[in-house]
Amino acid sequence: MANDVSAVPVHPRTHQDPRWDLAERIGASQCFHSSARLRDFLSYVTDCALRDAPEEATEQQIGIHVFRRPAGYNSSEDSIVRTHARLLRQKLAEYFASEGAAEELVLEIPKGHYLPVFHPRTGAAPEPRAVETSVLLEVLETGAKPSLLAKPRSIWKMGVAIAMLVMAAALAGWWGWTRVEVRRSSVERFWGPFFSGEPSLVIYSNALFTGDSRSGLRYALPQATPGQNQQFVDTYTGIGEVAAVYDLTRLFDAHHASFTLKRSLLVTWDEAKLRNLIFIGSVAENPSLRDVTSTTDFTLMNGDGYAGIVNHHPKPGEPALYARPEHPLTKDYAILALLPGVQSGRHMLVFSGLMTMGTQAAVEFACHRETLDQLMAAATDAKGEVHPFEAVLETSIGGGVPLQTRLVSIHVH
Repeated sequence: MANDVSAVPVHPRTHQDPRWDLAERIGASQCFHSSARLRDFLSYVTDCALRDAPEEATEQQIGIHVFRRPAGYNSSEDSIVRTHARLLRQKLAEYFASEGAAEELVLEIPKGHYLPVFHPRTGAAPEPRAVETSVLLEVLETGAKPSLLAKPRSIWKMGVAIAMLVMAAALAGWWGWTRVEVRRSSVERFWGPFFSGEPSLVIYSNALFTGDSRSGLRYALPQATPGQNQQFVDTYTGIGEVAAVYDLTRLFDAHHASFTLKRSLLVTWDEAKLRNLIFIGSVAENPSLRDVTSTTDFTLMNGDGYAGIVNHHPKPGEPALYARPEHPLTKDYAILALLPGVQSGRHMLVFSGLMTMGTQAAVEFACHRETLDQLMAAATDAKGEVHPFEAVLETSIGGGVPLQTRLVSIHVH
């Protein structure tokens, strides 16, 4: 009975808690019908969250209690927790898009963390705050209704805070101030230009190959022309680029924005120069990147048996080359850059991995507030202005998917 669900340590509930009820409904849903380990994972971390025991929801502790790893096992070499956390996030998204579409409360596990958070469906997940007036700030920042789980003391403090805001507004009018500034999230500040105005143009990898799937595909040289014995193939892109477009779609939909999607070989510059641009894929696989002024501090370099990112202006302690290992393939690197657009007033984003998994990880990194905060802290000045930058990300790989991604360097222009 070692694999019985009851073996996962979960403390008994002495009172009704809508958050625990939600976790139980999710575990009993069709989405989790054949995923016993994911149910165990969800029950364990939910229990830790409701008991306010984040120290028990670490990768090490989850590996021991949920996946029966021995105490002291090396979690950096055993990726079972990270792999299942990724699957759990996908299953949760599937549940709330299908069987749980009517749920008023949403359960999410933020990337880079294992402790779940709960928030009303009508608003974005609340950012952890040190004071109990977070309910009020959640209303101001997202337009969401106050959480039904707020404690009476929190509600009382919220009422006091509202009264203070009303007084501040009155004083603002007295002194001639025009409005009270509400702090926007890092996602809104970073992606704001791409959400507004003419739909941004997303340009994804569309490399030109020669050969075929049986004899092998090879990159076509930029100056190559099709001949009698050489035919071009232009119908392939990477799996990471597909996942990246999916992440962008969810991000833009959540902010009621849209974009135009085009494969690289079909882009016309008469159209591109009028838009904000988002490039997905490396120069080797996204030919359109060769036609614009792209990154200058970091560039991708390919060679026989290796691939890397060249650091043209290393800061103290930075290497001149970020090279991924070949055997075993345990990590990848990617460039994430925010640059001026083709025309003045336009913007350009570049997500270029050494491999398709690096590209996917870079887009995921920029789509989530928990990781994007790191970039914004380095690229934003004291006045709140976001400056162009070039950054290098390192992502660990397990089971053919990116697992954990970290910022290793950023050069702000």
